[in-house]
Amino acid sequence: MIYPRHTLQSLGLAVLLSSTASYADNAAQAAEQLEKFSTYQTGYLGKEKSLKSFELPEGYKLELVLSEPQIKEPVAIAWDGNGVMYVAEMRTYMQDADATGEQTPVSRISRHEDTNGDGTYDKHTTFIDNLLLPRMILPLDDRIIVGITNTLDLWTYRDTDNDGIADEKVKIYEGGKRGGNMEHQPSGLIWGLDNWIYLTYQSIRYRFTDGEFITEKLPDSSGQWGLTQDDDGRNYFSRAGGEVAAEGFQQPQLYGKIDLRGQLPASFQEIFPIAQVPDVQGGPRRVSKNGAINHFTGVAGQEVYRGDKLPDDLYGDLLIPEPVGRFIRRAKVNRTDGKTTLTNATPGKEFIRTRDVNFRPVQSVTGPDGCLYIVDMHRGIIQQGNWTRPGSYLREVINRNGLDKNIGHGRIYRLVHKDHQPGDQPKLRSQKTTELVQHLSHSNGWWRDTAKKLIILRDDRLSAVPALEKLALDRQQSPQARITALWTLEGCSAVSENILVTLLADPESRIQTHAIRVAEPFIKENNSAVVKALVQLGSTTQAEVATQLLNSILYCGTPEPLAATYTAVLKENGELEAVAAINAREKKRLADEQKAKEARLANAKLAESMERGKATYQQICFACHGNNGKGQPLAGQKGHFLAPSFVGSPRVLGNGEAVTLAILHGVEGAIDGETYDGLMPAQQNNSDEWIADVATYIRNSFGNKADAIIPAKVASVRKKHSARETAWTQQELDQLDPKKGKKGKK
Repeated sequence: MIYPRHTLQSLGLAVLLSSTASYADNAAQAAEQLEKFSTYQTGYLGKEKSLKSFELPEGYKLELVLSEPQIKEPVAIAWDGNGVMYVAEMRTYMQDADATGEQTPVSRISRHEDTNGDGTYDKHTTFIDNLLLPRMILPLDDRIIVGITNTLDLWTYRDTDNDGIADEKVKIYEGGKRGGNMEHQPSGLIWGLDNWIYLTYQSIRYRFTDGEFITEKLPDSSGQWGLTQDDDGRNYFSRAGGEVAAEGFQQPQLYGKIDLRGQLPASFQEIFPIAQVPDVQGGPRRVSKNGAINHFTGVAGQEVYRGDKLPDDLYGDLLIPEPVGRFIRRAKVNRTDGKTTLTNATPGKEFIRTRDVNFRPVQSVTGPDGCLYIVDMHRGIIQQGNWTRPGSYLREVINRNGLDKNIGHGRIYRLVHKDHQPGDQPKLRSQKTTELVQHLSHSNGWWRDTAKKLIILRDDRLSAVPALEKLALDRQQSPQARITALWTLEGCSAVSENILVTLLADPESRIQTHAIRVAEPFIKENNSAVVKALVQLGSTTQAEVATQLLNSILYCGTPEPLAATYTAVLKENGELEAVAAINAREKKRLADEQKAKEARLANAKLAESMERGKATYQQICFACHGNNGKGQPLAGQKGHFLAPSFVGSPRVLGNGEAVTLAILHGVEGAIDGETYDGLMPAQQNNSDEWIADVATYIRNSFGNKADAIIPAKVASVRKKHSARETAWTQQELDQLDPKKGKKGKK
């Protein structure tokens, strides 16, 4: 939930400004900046000029792979097992500053094929047409999974007659409608190392097990646009709303999020763009002296590079596109003592940057040829319509620079290096299942991932088991190949007790770590041989083994005799920051569980509503209001927050009408004298129960205590104010309950 941060009546504009003392003259500063930076070139450069505008490290070069008219407004790409590229195109996204026609279902997923293996896509078809803003694609075998805007439903599409056009559509998951701003809806849809499918904004994950599509709840949701994984199955998210370039990467998402000191050092937050147009949602406080943005803000579409056709020192680095800043950050991923920290690999500059203001990188991804691909939406406006309304700071920047004129384009680039040539085009779909096993040792992570996925999805998957077991046990092979073989066995439901017992005693700590994760079903079944092998690891001093043991034991419910092993691991490794954080999270979970139990006993209906409301809060509201309800702190802005506090708020408490209306229609303007970035989006498309649950949760969390809001009350309030079409102001909401408005405090 996002609120307007600043309102300023200057030059007849409502300009987004900071309320800190250092910005007392923001009206004049805003006008000066808008005038100063409106003179920079913001028109369409054309393909050749745009390519020449890039600054790249020595030896690197960008090649234009696809562009308009073959594609327009691309947001995501993925390849099937034969290297056929699918492109999700949001063809109605922000075609003007008012988002006119944005909800018209005329977007598409296009299909692009290199028919002769020369590295050029020469055959183009519209695979799926007339979609509502497609945002996720995941190729399977001869099917691809697709997710679109405003729904959590997932569908598979298939081309049964080989004409490049999908003619079969099957719903594989019914998630229902998804309200809220389109920037706050799921993306990602990646097939992880552990064979689960992950998304952003969701506290659930999906999986194919023996052909059946199943789901599992996760302890946390995270991220905004884009998601990637490293070789050990740790997810990397970004959160543009909170200006967080990377998060959630300390351990696999299944075990819950932990943050460790220094994981993003202060130096990492400093950015070095060269595009000098101040179209940043935060207004002048986020604009540097030269007109470029001064902080991460639109981070999206990150990728851990795992290819084999760029310099070796790039492998395992995190690439973070910043579409508002028109650059891509290269982050070194440093893993020591079970803790990950990120540092800028190119201090004082960015890995890729340009002065072309239409460069809007929204995804980076490792390709089948071992190179890095970059999806450039290539447009003037990148922020969605909620933040470009008439009178806003962004609207003035758009108008002055003509950014609304640059639409209907799209670029996909391939990053290459002078010392490498792109690898072979894959033909994995036509290979036998047993032949696919050889690719699990490939130096390009895309080949490993794709071969593993294809084996698991096939009906004859068990034919590969002997070769998979041999590879998993072969100490002459690389640890990564053995780990991939083990997880392929897991995906085929073919992991044996003997394999696990052997790998749990392996001298390679990474092998042990993954064997522990794969052993979790055996722990739940209390398999004596596997449990005995795990007990032997209680004295480990290997940080990764120790943290994985703790997480797996907790996930499986701390079964005996592993409770003693848990204690032993803590005793031996308690000084490790990651170990301490895992244990602290467990203590908090137990305390929260006890509180929840007490609440359920006191009021079963309230507890049920609270649980549902909490799930929604953690998916949507926390990004701006924070986990403690006090507002998400703004990076580098001490004492300032992305959204107002719920703690003791008279709009949250009171008779309940104000908070209900705030959720239904949104809020704009200053709150208790403080102004905030963005607009809290209206949620009237959600059900009465959904709104009641959210209102009840925030009225009874963070130290608040108030009566529950029931669906019938929401229905009554909705009907009473059915003619309302605009967001509410604080003054209007306070008038609904003036007695509470006088007593309440921020």
